[in-house]
Amino acid sequence: MKKNNLEKLSQLAFNAQRFSHSPYSGFKVGAAIETDSGDMFAGCNVENAAFPLGQCAEASAIGSMVSNGHKRIAHIVIASPNEGMCFPCGGCRQKIAEFASDDTPVTMITNTGERLETTIGELLPNAFRAYDLEK
Repeated sequence: MKKNNLEKLSQLAFNAQRFSHSPYSGFKVGAAIETDSGDMFAGCNVENAAFPLGQCAEASAIGSMVSNGHKRIAHIVIASPNEGMCFPCGGCRQKIAEFASDDTPVTMITNTGERLETTIGELLPNAFRAYDLEK
């Protein structure tokens, strides 16, 4: 990925993070996706008083991507609200895998700019995918 694209994705993720609705945890997360066509979409976490009904930033970004007609994630960036890396939860790893190949880059970035690069295949080996339904 070009450095300027990673910077733009990071900016989008941090911008989305600002709008996080996280009154219960106070843990504001932003995520941004670049599609295989180069379009970019962002999302933030949205908590709910009925805790299981909340939505992670990655899911919000994926929903935005899909509602705009895209189905492939080329890269995803997840912005942490603090100095620790914010890894996607198990459910979000599966959601990312639905729209990404194993080698799709996943970048976590802290509020101090520290980055960790990995792939969805490393985060979720042996993901359950559509082709598994055909077996």
